Amino acid sequence: MNITRGIRRKAHFLGTKIRHLRKRNQLTLEDLSVRCVQIDAEAAPSVSYLSMIENGKRVPSERLISVIAEIFQKDTDWFFDESLEDEAIDTAPDAAITGMPLEPGFLFSESLLQRAIPELLTQTGITGRQFAHLLIRAHQESNHNRFPDLERAAESVGNKVFPLAVEDIFDIAKRLGLVIRWFDRETFKDAGDTRRPLNTLVRSFFDAPNRVYLNRSLEKNPARLKYDLANHIAHKVLHDGDGARAPQVSGGRVSGRRHDTDSPNVDSKDVLYAWRDFECSYVAAAILAPKTPFRQFLAKHAYAIDSGDRLELTKTLVMRRMPSVSPYPHWHYFDAYPPGNLRAVYRGNGIPLPWGNMTMVSDPCRHWAVFRMLQSRSTRPSAQISILRSGDDKRLYCCQSIRSKDAADNTHVLCAGIDLAPALSAQGFDVRETIDMIEASCNRGGGSAPVPAEAKGRLDSIGKILNIGWIAEGAAKDATIICPRSSGCPRDHHCLGKVKPRLQPQIDEIRESLTARQG
Repeated sequence: MNITRGIRRKAHFLGTKIRHLRKRNQLTLEDLSVRCVQIDAEAAPSVSYLSMIENGKRVPSERLISVIAEIFQKDTDWFFDESLEDEAIDTAPDAAITGMPLEPGFLFSESLLQRAIPELLTQTGITGRQFAHLLIRAHQESNHNRFPDLERAAESVGNKVFPLAVEDIFDIAKRLGLVIRWFDRETFKDAGDTRRPLNTLVRSFFDAPNRVYLNRSLEKNPARLKYDLANHIAHKVLHDGDGARAPQVSGGRVSGRRHDTDSPNVDSKDVLYAWRDFECSYVAAAILAPKTPFRQFLAKHAYAIDSGDRLELTKTLVMRRMPSVSPYPHWHYFDAYPPGNLRAVYRGNGIPLPWGNMTMVSDPCRHWAVFRMLQSRSTRPSAQISILRSGDDKRLYCCQSIRSKDAADNTHVLCAGIDLAPALSAQGFDVRETIDMIEASCNRGGGSAPVPAEAKGRLDSIGKILNIGWIAEGAAKDATIICPRSSGCPRDHHCLGKVKPRLQPQIDEIRESLTARQG
């Protein structure tokens, strides 16, 4: 009783502090309640009780305060400090996705762009379909891959049931009047636009108005069967099954779609098919992994990229779904095929690309985790802390990568990662100091080295707050310096053993020397 009175006397700003901590870390009341259950089920509050605590209508027990302190990596005394420091409770700003000013405006008029874009595509070798996907990706990234209208469409079908078995998906298809037809087709080789032929498998396709054709080989792979069927269910729900969409194919071309006409022009069909590919894929994932229960599932398994295996969810679905359901918005992911093609890219945290997803580059930095995993034989997930240097810009990332097989038996690597800077800033850590600390250690080690103890402590704390297990896993291993292009390696000792390029082009040096003489 005395303890309770003591807490009450010191709890003037306690609810406010808890609310700011929760919002700063992008957690809902339900998220925080679930996290409390994971640590101490008996002391865990309900959502309504948490709301009353935040609004000052209830005083939490000492036990509950300890639980919340553990979640947010705070000393319990911090909650009883009757002061409100702006720095301590301000929310972290969203990481900006870089763009360019469209000035002067007359050069970016609709009429000029209509003329210039086809020529641009012709000269660069980019197809109309690829350009359409680039526009869609920019749309995804600007919205942090969160689309409430598509979530609602998925919920209207799946009713937020999680998990769904194969039989459940077939029941939904039947309810919507879809007729299932099976076909037998084996994989075949398609060189497409790559240096080496890839196994290619036509998995399924939709035939208007209500027939879905499924490859018999999917019966052996429930995870992919569920996804393909959910994808066609999405087409029926969103587009009334008009058939204007692409078939589901594994393998084949990796820098563009397999059914491309290779036209340098962007026509309405390119845009329509690309947009519908995205919509159906998003809704299919949301049907199989509805937002709230899947968020709780990921939290339970510390966001492991292979956590969906036990529920017959593909690793690709899990990876792509993470940014859409996580309270933390600063995500990226890659789906890479050897020798270095990106099938899928998402950069909600603005991470510079290590190489193009439309064409190969000659000098990619080979120290990216996704590149390392392409050369590995391991099938276990692996985490990495990376200092990314791009010019004077320094960033700090953590990712988890894993080797996998697509439905055509091609090896590829899936990689999901986050920008750590906003999380560090939200907890009052000096981001620049943390990055410099890790970078200095890496340079002393020739480009890779253990994370210094102080920085490791900060990363461990962030990992616990975000409940992402592979942050601590990455911090326990060597961190590494990466960059977009190996020819511009920022390490003190160039990773290719080359002399660092001169800091300024010769033309600039000439200009500066001449103007200096005149001065």
